[in-house]
Amino acid sequence: MTRPAITQPQLVPVTNVDDHLPAVAADALTANAIRERLRAISAWEPEFAGDGARFSDREPAGAAVLVPLVQREEGLQLLLTRRTDHLRDHAGQISFPGGRVEPHDDGPVATALRETEEEIGLARRHVEVIGQLPVYSTVTNFQVTPVVGLVEPPFEVVLDAFEVAEAFEVPLAFLMDPAHHRHHVFEVAGVQRRFLSMPWRGPEGEYFIWGATAAMLRNLYRLLITA
Repeated sequence: MTRPAITQPQLVPVTNVDDHLPAVAADALTANAIRERLRAISAWEPEFAGDGARFSDREPAGAAVLVPLVQREEGLQLLLTRRTDHLRDHAGQISFPGGRVEPHDDGPVATALRETEEEIGLARRHVEVIGQLPVYSTVTNFQVTPVVGLVEPPFEVVLDAFEVAEAFEVPLAFLMDPAHHRHHVFEVAGVQRRFLSMPWRGPEGEYFIWGATAAMLRNLYRLLITA
């Protein structure tokens, strides 16, 4: 089945907002709390597993991303990137740093750290890997392993200008509050698509966080809210 393209996701109508759900408590959003929560759970069912098998005729391909939680004085911040507009897959979208698994990578953690260093120059010595989230299948049939890492400042960000247009930080508390989680539904040629968005307006500008990135963040929310 050919996947219906979403070229302007911010224009897709919002069907509902999850402001009836509780936000993750502040004491569950500390580095130690998240580390212990990931350590305590071995397997769990995510709310969003993805829809790659539904819309893509590509063979599945392994990938990994880093979910970089920067330890700032004001609380944990999530470091995200905006992809450049000319890329073949997910051009211009907000994403975690990461990419395809290469044959020489020793597992998803190695992939996530290597790709992060290549894309935004964040050296792995600044990253403490504390766990993984369930694999997410993107519409392009990448089987993505989200690797959660704590990032210790100070560090320097050096962007790969071919792949990354910019990097920015969002307070984790904002993303872990479902009052900012919006559901969208649209239909093209009889095929229905649903996706989440978490729009963020920060000092650097406005960012439409949606799709796979938002879905993986929602899975993190579900993990932390049940702690």
